[in-house]
Amino acid sequence: MFAEIITIGDEILIGQVVDTNAAFIAAELNKIGFSIYQISSVQDEKEHILNILGAAQKRAELVIITGGLGPTKDDITKEVLSEFVEDQLVSNSEVEENIKRLFKEFNLNLPLPANLRQAMVPSKATILMNKNGTAPGMWMEKDGVVFIALPGVPYEMKHLLTEEVIPRVAEKFTRPYIYHSTLVTYGLGESAVAERIKEFEENLAKHVKLAYLPSLGKVRLRLSSVGADKESVTAEVDAAMKKLQGLLSDIVVGLEEESSIIERIGKILKSQKMFLSTAESCTGGKIAAEITKFPGASSTFKGGITAYETSLKTKLLGLPKKLIDTYNVVSLEVAEAMAVRSCRVFDSDFAVATTGIAGPDKGEGDDEVGTVCIAVATPKGVVSEKFHFGKGRDRVIEKSVNKAFEMLLKEILKI
Repeated sequence: MFAEIITIGDEILIGQVVDTNAAFIAAELNKIGFSIYQISSVQDEKEHILNILGAAQKRAELVIITGGLGPTKDDITKEVLSEFVEDQLVSNSEVEENIKRLFKEFNLNLPLPANLRQAMVPSKATILMNKNGTAPGMWMEKDGVVFIALPGVPYEMKHLLTEEVIPRVAEKFTRPYIYHSTLVTYGLGESAVAERIKEFEENLAKHVKLAYLPSLGKVRLRLSSVGADKESVTAEVDAAMKKLQGLLSDIVVGLEEESSIIERIGKILKSQKMFLSTAESCTGGKIAAEITKFPGASSTFKGGITAYETSLKTKLLGLPKKLIDTYNVVSLEVAEAMAVRSCRVFDSDFAVATTGIAGPDKGEGDDEVGTVCIAVATPKGVVSEKFHFGKGRDRVIEKSVNKAFEMLLKEILKI
């Protein structure tokens, strides 16, 4: 069962807007048994859109389009779709009332003619009312293929997709069951992981697929299968995953669908009624930002200090200036002192600290760009490591953040 996703807009093609809509739609469709055959981004141009719609119709049973439903002249999706399905645009009173309601709700002047043009929809379309915006969603069919047009504004699209589209699609189509299970590992590169599980991979059942998803400092391993029977598909993948976890037990964080490394850290700390803090330099607060992305972080995270400038390590963390002068700001000694002082400042049980040179310039120290010292203070003492993460500012920072969480989890598991 195949689906295609088409995102429309010149702003995507010139890199002005990142297409997050396609990723969200793909994930939601995959959950209910659709394989995504292709994702396309096209410009606001009639012939281009018509061509991609025609091609998608030949490949998929479901086509979802986002974008181009706004009130301005460059928003032509409705007109082109109407032509494609051999229909015509008519004014829809319910959509018009919804537009007027929204303007009144937000204390705006009466909608302009351009806004009211959004009430013009293909006459044969099933309207998916957009309670969060003026552009309605539309469900159309041609030669057995379902075409769904959704607004490009992400929060409007997401609401319509989850509340209107997914339930309708699930009811209309008979779909197979697709199951993924993803293992998260830290501290070993993709090729090294592949070598360790070479025999496991060679002996996998043909219908169970293994995918490597490497990123800086970690590798995710996804096992997938598809079939008519949910229980047998799930059981086979779970059995394979259990073997895989055993082979990589020393570098495993856990299953991605159960929790991330940050969530796992939080759960352990919460169960032990312990607290965490941070003291960051080269990572610029990104460790703290990652921690606080998760609801309930306040139950285990006290706070963090971003002492980017060297003098602030003395003023905010109380590091002796002599320590920095003696060992250099990028040193294990300074990283350890930062972690220990963070524990004292925030009255936390654990603290993670970073100091390094993310680049592009070397800064104050003599170390090369990419040199990072990471320390973790614990109730039993402090541990630290010095790394060389290469060049590329974003790359260095991301690898530093990932390594910091890896080291922190390792120490927390010793509780």
